[in-house]
Amino acid sequence: MLQGWIQIIVFVAVLTAIVPLLGGYMARVFTNERVFLTPVLGPLERLIYRVIRVDPERSQGWKSYAGSLLVFSGLFWLALYLILRTQTLHPFNPGGFHSGTWDLSFNTASSFITNTNWQYYGGETTLSFFSQMGGLAVQNFVSAAVGIVVAIALIRGIAARRTGATGLGNFWHDLTRALLYVLLPISVIGALVLASQGVVQSLTHWGPVASQEIIKELGTNGGGFFNVNSAMPFENSNGLTNFIEMLAMLAIPASLTFTYGRMVGSRRQGWTIFGAMFVLFAISVTVIYLAESHVTPAMHAAGITGANLEGKEVRFGTAGSSLWAAISTATSTGAVNAAFESLTGIGGLVPMVNLAYGESVFGGVGTGLYTILLYALLAVFIGGLMVGRTPEYLGKKIEAREIKLVVLGLLFTPLAILVATSLATSLKYGGPSIYASGPQGFSESLYAYMSQANNNGSAFAGYTGYYQPVAGNIGAHGITFADLLGGMTMVLARFIPIIFTLAVAGVMLKKRVAPAGLGTMRTDTPTFAGLLVGVVVLIGALTFFPALLLGPVVQGMTDRLF
Repeated sequence: MLQGWIQIIVFVAVLTAIVPLLGGYMARVFTNERVFLTPVLGPLERLIYRVIRVDPERSQGWKSYAGSLLVFSGLFWLALYLILRTQTLHPFNPGGFHSGTWDLSFNTASSFITNTNWQYYGGETTLSFFSQMGGLAVQNFVSAAVGIVVAIALIRGIAARRTGATGLGNFWHDLTRALLYVLLPISVIGALVLASQGVVQSLTHWGPVASQEIIKELGTNGGGFFNVNSAMPFENSNGLTNFIEMLAMLAIPASLTFTYGRMVGSRRQGWTIFGAMFVLFAISVTVIYLAESHVTPAMHAAGITGANLEGKEVRFGTAGSSLWAAISTATSTGAVNAAFESLTGIGGLVPMVNLAYGESVFGGVGTGLYTILLYALLAVFIGGLMVGRTPEYLGKKIEAREIKLVVLGLLFTPLAILVATSLATSLKYGGPSIYASGPQGFSESLYAYMSQANNNGSAFAGYTGYYQPVAGNIGAHGITFADLLGGMTMVLARFIPIIFTLAVAGVMLKKRVAPAGLGTMRTDTPTFAGLLVGVVVLIGALTFFPALLLGPVVQGMTDRLF
């Protein structure tokens, strides 16, 4: 067990060292400063602007920025749907795969365009290499870039010090720079490293895995080339690749906190946000590792001692699997290197709790930062009410209008989860998707919609959606309820909070900056970090505690009793 703790501590140390390096680099990228890649990528960047006929200097208001984002995402949803529906026409289809049904394609297109990567199919038995490369891998890049630019727009709104500012930046400019200067360079290097360690990369036999695996983790996408995801040796071959892929999942979400500090002119602000996120992350890692390091009741009854290794890869061990599970659900990645349904009752509770925090524990690329910043605005408002002063954040008064937008942005996703879960568990159409009975079956259903609404994509594997027609009974299963409900949940829970976030950015952009007074609550201290953590936990508990009691908590108590 000591070796496992050392592994976790080394990982945390490496991650913390990366934060100021990558975070500072991204701050320079999004403030249009010259970086070391500018001589190489600058001409290509300018060519892209000429081709798409965009003036990168023309700043957009929040409505225009949101409109561009929605149009862009809608067009890429349509492109991916068409790719998935025309597989028989594809090159690089050695398996001769046909297209899936339209409802499965709807769910998959919605999943990848929202950065969720929920999968109701096995990639190696369903998709051509062209669908994997030209369809899914492309969405892994663009959906991640969309999340990043929303966070950057919110930072600009908060950081603006110019009275009368009207723009949050240019969506097309931000998107291009996120792709060219951040995601692509790291992915190229990462793919080469993974391939050197045995992760497959070819256009024959097993396919171009390494190039998709790196952006799957770096962009907090999570959708695997293979059905068993990163438990497959061809995706994650050894302990080193496991470490690299875990680092890739957290690198950008954690580093964006430093980017925030640089762009608002106070690195302490960035480290405070990082600290609040890290506290929640550290708790989740500790709980899940302790839970999985002890025998389960079933093991005890069988006379087996040691850690719970059911559903885990021996080459990663308990520490590597527990750390991965915490990272994958603390971010919105959803990739797995072990079976979540094989976790202990308390160990399985941790991924659910991480999802209940609503991407505020580092979260996805961009989504994590803008979510925690919305929580920060709410914490400032609550703190101001507690001391009887007008709430202020970085010199800007927090008033009713923006708080209403903040609350709508934070509570829409939990509302979508609870409504979808209630429909799935109460209607006869949702019944066929639930495999297990009792608290485990409810946990599978609740987790499925928590995962989909939070852009995560991981699953307690029992919950299913797409069914192949049974021989002699064509169309017996038909259009599945879970495909359509899940697809709509993913799209709404992704883009409606984005719209509210950009609206908050637009309101903050136009606020006047007032100098700090003696009674101004500082937001760059451990005290504020504690308040922020408390608000996140309180909102998550008030929203999901009853549902969690019906699922993993009851299951954990049952395990103890029987």
